[in-house]
Amino acid sequence: MRILYSLVVICLLVGCKKENPKPTPIIKKKVPAIILTNERTVEIDTALIGTFKSETLKQFYVGSENQTVWGNLKKRTFVLAQLEKSEELGLEPEDYKISQLKEFESKVASLSNKDLAMYDILLTYNFEKYLNHIHKGKLDPKKLYTNWDLDEKEFDVNSVLIKGFNQNKLDSIVENIQPKTQTYKELLKALEIINTFPDDNVKTIESADKIVLNDTNPALTNIKKRLLYWNDMTGRDSLSNIYNHKTFEAVKRFQERHGLTSDGVIGTGTIRALNYSKKDRKKQIIANLERWRWYPSELAENYFIINIPDYSLNVVESKDTTLVRNIVVGTSKRKTPIITSFLKTVVFNPTWTVPPTILKEDVVPAMKRNRNYLANKNITIYDTAGKVVSPMAWNENKPNNYRYVQSPGYDNSLGLMKILFPNHHSVYLHDTNHRNIFGRNNRSMSSGCVRVENPMELAQHILDVDGNWPQDRIDTIIASKTTMSFKITKKYALYQWYWTAWSKKNQLIFRADIYDLDSDLYAQLRN
Repeated sequence: MRILYSLVVICLLVGCKKENPKPTPIIKKKVPAIILTNERTVEIDTALIGTFKSETLKQFYVGSENQTVWGNLKKRTFVLAQLEKSEELGLEPEDYKISQLKEFESKVASLSNKDLAMYDILLTYNFEKYLNHIHKGKLDPKKLYTNWDLDEKEFDVNSVLIKGFNQNKLDSIVENIQPKTQTYKELLKALEIINTFPDDNVKTIESADKIVLNDTNPALTNIKKRLLYWNDMTGRDSLSNIYNHKTFEAVKRFQERHGLTSDGVIGTGTIRALNYSKKDRKKQIIANLERWRWYPSELAENYFIINIPDYSLNVVESKDTTLVRNIVVGTSKRKTPIITSFLKTVVFNPTWTVPPTILKEDVVPAMKRNRNYLANKNITIYDTAGKVVSPMAWNENKPNNYRYVQSPGYDNSLGLMKILFPNHHSVYLHDTNHRNIFGRNNRSMSSGCVRVENPMELAQHILDVDGNWPQDRIDTIIASKTTMSFKITKKYALYQWYWTAWSKKNQLIFRADIYDLDSDLYAQLRN
């Protein structure tokens, strides 16, 4: 018995013994060997590489056994040319030490071994920085914005660079790693177009009154100068103070390019857009180029793409735009978040639960003024046990102790339909009970969700993959006033993004920066 007891104790001791956890191995990608040229090469002191505090740089030179690699004049010339003309991509050449590199190149034949090593390292370090910037942007959106859901873009710059280096295809790298999206290409074209405009020096336009056809107004002189400058009005003009028909048509063209109501009436929105200078617009284009480098380089086969400042939703399937919808987006106070996701479910006859922000800022103040506020909107109050609470019994000092649910119906805040997609912001696409707002010019009016015009057609389009969703089926569901959810079987990505500039048919297109993101982003790019 004593022997058995001893064995049990030994087993317990062995079993309870804490094992020291094995450290997680650091897996380093194997760096391909760099094919060295016959030109002059020198040994690089690894301590010199270490001063740059870049693991990528360190691993790059492992591939050359810490020898210099840029002995080939053609390769050096290509890299220098790319960095020097980086401004054509909206970047800043001095971010890549172009002046210092050109200085080294001008006396490369007489450089000491130490200086040649430094030049080599600087070429690699700055070219890799440039490649990273054109692939995924100079700045990290996750550090700039807390409410942006974008997946980080992976990029193995060493593998890409060394492969192009060894195959003498450095030129193809720059082309291949940039975004393939059409809007990005349109932005590059926009930058090219705006660089063709001369410097502008038109005075700020000031007018307190709306200007309509045949009016006389002293501001019209500078308005006409602006229209001539931006090529919305062509030919010669007397530059009089009379709002003639030629100017009227030019204003409408200008308004259309800027997403304004194209009615020829010169109001505050049109004046504001006219007062943007070439310098302002160029900064706006550059900020948008950076933003588009954060987004996925290639889009899915089928997708919804929302441009928040354009108040538009496009459905694209197999590279063909199949539906376009006007939308309403969040206000500057309750912004619509930037999201990359996928469509999951269509819900007909949805209920609506009042979210915390609206409860605090809208509902509670309204209820304190009028206890029938929620009842008038068909919203029921529930306590923590799920029991209905009378508005008169509602405790205004503890509003968070309740749930507030609006019943399904035509007047529900979400309307008759919503489309769900995974996200961290509790937002979705939905119908609205304010169906007359889609004709407005400024549609930054929601609490963060996106309201969609003619949503039933949209729902039928994405559900009716095999002909099982005729209109009368949807009508029957709506008439039932019963909440029903249906999975979206066709794969659609959702890109809910933000951009305020692009080009179309060699014309510059701009939208109002409704969340004031452009100027701050540009400032940080040039910081």
